Amino acid sequence: MTDPTLMVDLARLDFAWITTMHIIYPPLTIGLAAFLFYSEVKWLRTNNDEWYRLTRFFEKLFIINFGAGVATGITMEMSFGILFGPFSQAAGPFFGNILGYETITAFMYEAGFIGLMVFGWGKISKKMHLFATFNVAFSSMLSAMWILVANSWMQSPTGVHLENGLFLVDSWKDAILNPNFLTGFPHMAIASFEIGLFFVAGISAWMIYKKRPHAAMFMKTLTASLMALVVIAPLQIYIGDDLGRTVAEHDPAALAAMEGHWHTYNADGTPNTSWNVIAWPDEVKGTNTFQIGIPHMLSLLEDHKWVSTVKGLEEFKPEDRPPVLLPFYAFRIMVAAGGLLMIIAFWALYLKYRGQFTMEGLQRRPWFLRLVVFSAILPYIAIWTGWWTREVARQPWIVHGLMRTSEGVSQMSIAAEIVWFVGFVVFDLLVWIGAWYFFAKVVRNGPDMQAEVIHQSENIPVGSLMTDKIKHQESILIRPTA
Repeated sequence: MTDPTLMVDLARLDFAWITTMHIIYPPLTIGLAAFLFYSEVKWLRTNNDEWYRLTRFFEKLFIINFGAGVATGITMEMSFGILFGPFSQAAGPFFGNILGYETITAFMYEAGFIGLMVFGWGKISKKMHLFATFNVAFSSMLSAMWILVANSWMQSPTGVHLENGLFLVDSWKDAILNPNFLTGFPHMAIASFEIGLFFVAGISAWMIYKKRPHAAMFMKTLTASLMALVVIAPLQIYIGDDLGRTVAEHDPAALAAMEGHWHTYNADGTPNTSWNVIAWPDEVKGTNTFQIGIPHMLSLLEDHKWVSTVKGLEEFKPEDRPPVLLPFYAFRIMVAAGGLLMIIAFWALYLKYRGQFTMEGLQRRPWFLRLVVFSAILPYIAIWTGWWTREVARQPWIVHGLMRTSEGVSQMSIAAEIVWFVGFVVFDLLVWIGAWYFFAKVVRNGPDMQAEVIHQSENIPVGSLMTDKIKHQESILIRPTA
């Protein structure tokens, strides 16, 4: 006989793997697309050939990442029906429409312009190519918006009611603009810019640290990315705080799990609003084995008041409580990563203020360059741990307060669950290995310094013939090593 608990755990583990391996690609697609638009604008405004070569170089990395995102996204779409059939059917009237909107208004939109962006060099005017790059960046953000609408609705389902096993929409406005989306989407959007900027900064710092022949041009991208992060990194922390307050209001059990907060009041009736820096939750006893906390800090973080009441997990039935250990530490890792990223950005600002943010100055400070290279992995860690916090803290609900995860899981044998899990793991690992192999190859080869820079007139019609030399240039995605 199939063990229902094991079946649910395997389905959750399978989907956790799928989303963990997929979510590293779309945010970088968004962030890199926005940076490509910026670098192309710089080329057109300055007529500096180095900006053209930098744009083409990072475009190669964008294409690899985009392809990996599409491949892993297909497995995620498949997994909804395979692993969570009852949920897919019940949420179809809303969830299915939202994913349909994403396909029509974002994915098809992006697919049309990405062809012009990648293959349009020299075939269309510079302004038309810039317009295509802008639309790739804009459509990728639209795609993320619709995905966050769907996921945020699962966190705070408004505008619907459950009738005869189906979520029927009462108000599309309320369902789409649900409370979690209004803060969750900006949080993910800024995270996408952050990962794109640190990706660019990390590669640029590596080029300068290794003293590559073309290292000087990467000072442009290193400076642009780190100076932009002086604004982006603290903005992300501010929006994250706003999202935390939204979670506290609409899913206080999730907030309590993230903070390891069990008891609403101390024995003497005084509000217990200490923020636990570290703790070891004991879910069986319903308390922390040990904890190191800062008095009043939880109240300040969640209510912006010196003294207030923040609900503890004891306020909820044991069967309605989310797991605590993973959200608690995943949340803290995310916050620590975000704080380090902000420190690095402001460190770069300090060096620039002191006149030391030059190639020669940075090469005399190899430790700073190594730190920036290392920092490129921190946004990935922040996105992973942030997503785990978001999804695990919602348990045991697949749609908060309306449908339990156990009710949304497909009925299949344990053997079938394992087969699907192994299949998804193998596929996603192959995509991951392939993506990073080509990433490394492009970075190792560096920008194409021999290719002729395109200097076409602004009136070349779409589809006009190019010279053989430019045709040859367009055929090169990854120049082989000598």
